[in-house]
Amino acid sequence: MRRPSGDTLLLFVLLVARARIDTLAQWAAIPTQMLQADVARLVGDRWPASSLALLADRQTTDPVTLILISLAFGLFLVYLLADTLSERLAATTVHRIKMGVVYAVIGALVVGQTVLFIGLRHVTGPAAYTHDGGVIQTEVTVEYLLAGVNPYVADYLDTPMAAWGTEYRTALYHYPYLPWTFLFSTPFYLLSHAALGWFDQRFVYLLLFAATLVMAQSLARRRGDKLGIVMLIGLNPILASDVIFGQNDSFVLFWIVLALWLLRLAESRGEAGIRTLSTAALGLACASKPTAWFLVPFWLLYLLGDELGASGNGNPLLRRGKRWPIALVRRAWPLAIVFVLVVGPWFVWNPAAMFDDVWRWSAGTTDTPYQIRGWGLSNFVLAANLVPDRLAYWPFWIPEILVATPLLVWFLRRQAHHNTLGTMLHGYVVLLFGFFYVSRFLNENYLGYLLALFALAYFIEEAGPTP
Repeated sequence: MRRPSGDTLLLFVLLVARARIDTLAQWAAIPTQMLQADVARLVGDRWPASSLALLADRQTTDPVTLILISLAFGLFLVYLLADTLSERLAATTVHRIKMGVVYAVIGALVVGQTVLFIGLRHVTGPAAYTHDGGVIQTEVTVEYLLAGVNPYVADYLDTPMAAWGTEYRTALYHYPYLPWTFLFSTPFYLLSHAALGWFDQRFVYLLLFAATLVMAQSLARRRGDKLGIVMLIGLNPILASDVIFGQNDSFVLFWIVLALWLLRLAESRGEAGIRTLSTAALGLACASKPTAWFLVPFWLLYLLGDELGASGNGNPLLRRGKRWPIALVRRAWPLAIVFVLVVGPWFVWNPAAMFDDVWRWSAGTTDTPYQIRGWGLSNFVLAANLVPDRLAYWPFWIPEILVATPLLVWFLRRQAHHNTLGTMLHGYVVLLFGFFYVSRFLNENYLGYLLALFALAYFIEEAGPTP
């Protein structure tokens, strides 16, 4: 008798985690009575009040979220049936049913929940049902851009940011992201205002999130791997919440996945022009958030694949003579050009302000720094009473160098002997995780981002026939 497939177990685990996290996140951030009242206000004209009253349960969540969760579990039953009938149905048919169910579950629990929160924010206030930096502050920077104001010089005291949060609100004085986050969003802001009269940054995140799933699916070749990669990105326990509330890790992830997708396309077609576009896409990721910078050394090494010899044959880079620096410049210039074109004007405008917002704020060396927090080494610093308060400076740069340097050297050497996309991404994930763990803060959203990248590293396959 055939046992259930591994992808069925994975979907069940992610579905349970996703549903529970949705309800717990709402309990932690929003009083249940207020949430249910706001939902009734949003859907009251389309949903009978008696039905809303019957669904209102303080031990669960709001009526709309409850229906979405129930729909997702009903869809999972369809998935179970398809898996049970896999011996009687064609493998292609079973795969299509399963993939359709996975996308439908993502549509209910991520897209549906995000649309709900966008609607709730629209009928309540700009600081409600959203994230401070990824949505509120980014929208303000678009307005600053259109008004000719430098977002790295201005503060956010007279914006909706001032109504978000209760303590350690030093982001009111800093915009910690790079310019592509608001430059790319500006056309969507203008289009949305023309069509709707209002805008929510999550419109952009949802669009890019959907594109990320489609491209990531194509990077895997086996049917089971395609299911796994869509599940672990689309129903990622933390990344999905980031999309719902509007943190911008999915924004950076899109440009990295786009770069990988274009690189795979360039390899399959043998077209150098597409490879140029892929490296330019990575440049846009680097012009969005510094987390993408850690991929650059591994990416550059991958571009030198033919200088290393055939993939996986173990020829070290240094044995190839002096040709590789020239090849590196010829292949990597789009990354540098794109980064300079996007970031350069803002840096030239006021380099001190940009450096203060993007780097010194997170390093704890500015007058109003980000707090020491998270799930890493920072807690041991606090527990040992090594700082007087969470905003104080502590030299995290020392463990960062001590941990990140050997990791970088080790994984570059490893990749030089097996220069594949999976090895490249694996090195990036381990390096970034090591750096984050010993940093001033290892925020929860970073782990969701790392899990998505780890899924890519695990499931991505090199060129070959589709099983």
